Amino acid sequence: MRKTLINQPTDITASDLNYLDLERLAQVEISSENQEYPIESALVDGLEAGWRAACSGEQTIRLIFDQPQTIKQIALVFDEQEQSRTQEFVLLWRMDNEDFFREILRQQYHFSPPHSAQETENYSVDLKQLKALEIRIIPDISGGEACAKLTRLRLSAL
Repeated sequence: MRKTLINQPTDITASDLNYLDLERLAQVEISSENQEYPIESALVDGLEAGWRAACSGEQTIRLIFDQPQTIKQIALVFDEQEQSRTQEFVLLWRMDNEDFFREILRQQYHFSPPHSAQETENYSVDLKQLKALEIRIIPDISGGEACAKLTRLRLSAL
């Protein structure tokens, strides 16, 4: 017997999601990388140290998928335990067979350790035929010497 529950809440929490295996499905391009904090640390489950840039200034992380994907959820975590700063990041995506990126969102967040040292974002999206996802991070919009950091990036098709 096949059965379906109807009129059930549709809220999906981060713990309910089955995240994509980015290591297997995509290649990653990065503008720089601190050897002690490689990009894999932000993209692979079980590695929680996160990624850090090797230098200050705007940084880019780009995931290029081997096959086009449908993405419904994007989960991001940024941590800053060392200095107060206002960060801006931009999420962009590119459809299969297109040469340009479309902006999904642009957001700023002020880190003020130790009280506000983590930014956690979960976005519901409807990206079909996604070939590439890009994150541009300006670690300090005032032009300071901060290095970009990304603790976690997860994508889900649910």
